[in-house]
Amino acid sequence: SALAAVLALIHDVAIVLSFYILFHIPIDGTIIAVILTIVGYSINDTIVIFDRIRENLKSAHREPFDKVANLSVSQTLTRTMNTSLTTLLTVFMLFVFGGETLKDFTLALIIGIISGTYSSIFIASPLWSIFRTKTKAF
Repeated sequence: SALAAVLALIHDVAIVLSFYILFHIPIDGTIIAVILTIVGYSINDTIVIFDRIRENLKSAHREPFDKVANLSVSQTLTRTMNTSLTTLLTVFMLFVFGGETLKDFTLALIIGIISGTYSSIFIASPLWSIFRTKTKAF
């Protein structure tokens, strides 16, 4: 599970950095702080989903892991979306009304929140499932 979470975090960082490189926006200390914030936000979201998978594995130990993982993602989806949308709305308001000094910071946060939510649901959990199915070591 740790490898899946780390790969999802690498995805999040790569998305934000790719956006800044693609649009020739300078990467400075502020962007590094945003990347660390995104990593924390994303890993928290991934941990919530992974924890639910572990809880469900205890009660459904005879079910295939894929089925348990899918159920767990479904159970946490509302919480994940509500948390992400609330945070995204707040950061977007800062982007619109916060002034020029906050534009780079909030733009990177917007991209990172979207990417982090996506990766927690659609990358981390399926990767864990793939690793567990293929190797039985995870």
